[in-house]
Amino acid sequence: MWEPTEAEGGRLAVRWWKWAWSAPDDRDPVRDTTGEHADWNQPDDVWFLAGTYGGTVVRKCEIPTGRRLFLPVVNTVGPGNLLAPVPAEMGMTRAEATLNGKSLPLREYTSKPFRTKGLTRHVAWGLWSALAPLPPGPYILEIKARSTGGFEVDTTYHLTAVA
Repeated sequence: MWEPTEAEGGRLAVRWWKWAWSAPDDRDPVRDTTGEHADWNQPDDVWFLAGTYGGTVVRKCEIPTGRRLFLPVVNTVGPGNLLAPVPAEMGMTRAEATLNGKSLPLREYTSKPFRTKGLTRHVAWGLWSALAPLPPGPYILEIKARSTGGFEVDTTYHLTAVA
């Protein structure tokens, strides 16, 4: 088990957003419905799994053994300036992640304000899960979330950890 500290989780959330936003539309791991683009521009120290824009998605991909995993169950980003509050919690009625049927701990992380290209400042908020490196083999990761406003996530990853 790996559980980032509050500060580390906030920094990882920022890195996750920058990673997700770095992909061109035709390789966007968040829009990807198959897992084909899961390896897009992955950093050397952690492996990010993509969230979705809602709905049901089933992805199949390989992940490296020896690399920690960081993934959103539900997340959002909003304006990050002194006059705007951090992104509001989304009123979740359900938020869970399981690996091979076992519940994973979820942590809420809010980032410090950050910039991408240009002057826009952002703040990331989300419920995230983190995993220690997985030994070689197959895994099923299921992510389910629902908000009071009707936003739903139902993502299944068929992961194969390879050396």
